[in-house]
Amino acid sequence: MNGSLVVPAYNEAGRIEDCVRTIAVWAATRPGGRGWEIILVDDGSTDDTVARAKRVAAEEKLDLRVIAYAPNRGKGAAIREGVLASTGDPVLVSDADLSTPLSEFAKLDERLGSHPVVIGSRAIDEGLVRRRQPLHRVLLGKLGNGAIQLFAVPGIRDTQCGFKLFRRDAARALFSDARIDRFAWDVEILYLARRRGFAIAEVPVLWFNSPESKVRVVRDAVQTLFDVLRIRWIHRSG
Repeated sequence: MNGSLVVPAYNEAGRIEDCVRTIAVWAATRPGGRGWEIILVDDGSTDDTVARAKRVAAEEKLDLRVIAYAPNRGKGAAIREGVLASTGDPVLVSDADLSTPLSEFAKLDERLGSHPVVIGSRAIDEGLVRRRQPLHRVLLGKLGNGAIQLFAVPGIRDTQCGFKLFRRDAARALFSDARIDRFAWDVEILYLARRRGFAIAEVPVLWFNSPESKVRVVRDAVQTLFDVLRIRWIHRSG
């Protein structure tokens, strides 16, 4: 067994087929062929995301492991389910839209020997952001990161890029303690990593904005800020 790739999905029928095909091509380039464990976590989809994913995986001869449950619990919950069910080392987390190409894995993997947690970043080299978000989302993201640095993880410029790599021991320790179910899951994991003394590397990666983002700007921003403020309270016993 090589590593594990965990992909959360919620109502992704429109792009899950392309996602699975891309993963199949990438997995075939890994040392040892398709030895990676590919885990798709369906977070209570109400469309045919799972059926489409399984069909394409069969066509591509990709050994796809699907974890599905209902109702929808949130992206953080889905990733936690997938990471804790994974058996590979390291554990890579990627969004279903593949906004960061899987080829960027190599950049993160280079740092894993000295850093148990390596995260993709859009903020270090903005020239690598090849398809940008609308201006209002960029500004809201910068404001949000300011709050995140103030209340949770100072010094990390982009906590929300959905491309993260963990050594297996760190992944199991961090996600076993995690409690945030929605979009602030990244902040909680990085907060816990800091508290446990796990070194974190932030690495600039290619990123292409997906116009089909599931993020609802105002509502999800408010929920994320609320969860960020809850993190210290949730983990106060530590």
